[in-house]
Amino acid sequence: MNVDSLVRMANQIGTFFEAMPDREEALEGIALHLKRFWAPPMRRALVTHFDKGDSTALSPMVAEAIRLHRDVVT
Repeated sequence: MNVDSLVRMANQIGTFFEAMPDREEALEGIALHLKRFWAPPMRRALVTHFDKGDSTALSPMVAEAIRLHRDVVT
């Protein structure tokens, strides 16, 4: 899958969770959603993209969720 599509989908997930009043719960929710509903190759591609430092297209909330909950996402 194209990494731009993965970034777009991850940002849509982030937008949903941004509405939550508890930021920590929202960040964990993003990570858990990726773990539960994305195939491992999709998660690896997103994290690889993030690790390359080419994550400017990721929303700050999604980037923070990956950074804080990497063990869940990968």
